[in-house]
Amino acid sequence: MSYRICKAIEIENGHMLTKHPDKCRFPHGHTRKVEFVLEADELDENQMVCDFKIIKDAVGEWLDGFDHSLCMNTADPAYPEFKARYGERVIGFDNQDPTTELMARTIFDHAQQALAAYGQCGDCRYRLASGVRLRRVRVWETTSSWAEYAR
Repeated sequence: MSYRICKAIEIENGHMLTKHPDKCRFPHGHTRKVEFVLEADELDENQMVCDFKIIKDAVGEWLDGFDHSLCMNTADPAYPEFKARYGERVIGFDNQDPTTELMARTIFDHAQQALAAYGQCGDCRYRLASGVRLRRVRVWETTSSWAEYAR
C-alpha cells in the first residue's frame, strides 16, 4: 500500500480546438483546476508524503504561464497572428489541438521533471524524499468534466 496526497491549483485558461466540428473551434475559456497526485510507500520524517508547498514551489511559476493564456494548435491559420499580437500569452501545441487530455500530459511531463529537480535541491527549505512519485495529473475543464494523465 502507498500513501497519496493531492494538491490542486486553479488557473483561468483558454483554448481553441481547430479540429473540433462545433463551437470549441472558437476561442473560449475555462476555470481549470489542476490536481497533482503524489505517492510514497513510506512517510517522511514529518509523517508526510511531502509538504504541499513543494508542489507549488516546483510547478507553480511554470503553471502560472498558462493562467490567462490561450492554447492553440500551431497549425491553425490564425496562430501566427495571435502569437504576434499576444506573445507569451499564446501557448502553441505543435500541430496538435490543445485538448484537456494533451494539457494534462504536458503538465504531467513538466511536473515530473520539476519534482525530480526539486528532489536534488540540497538547500531547499522543504525536503522531498527520493521515494515520492508523481502518480497522475488531472485537469478539470468544467465542474463536471476532467481529463487525466498518468504513467
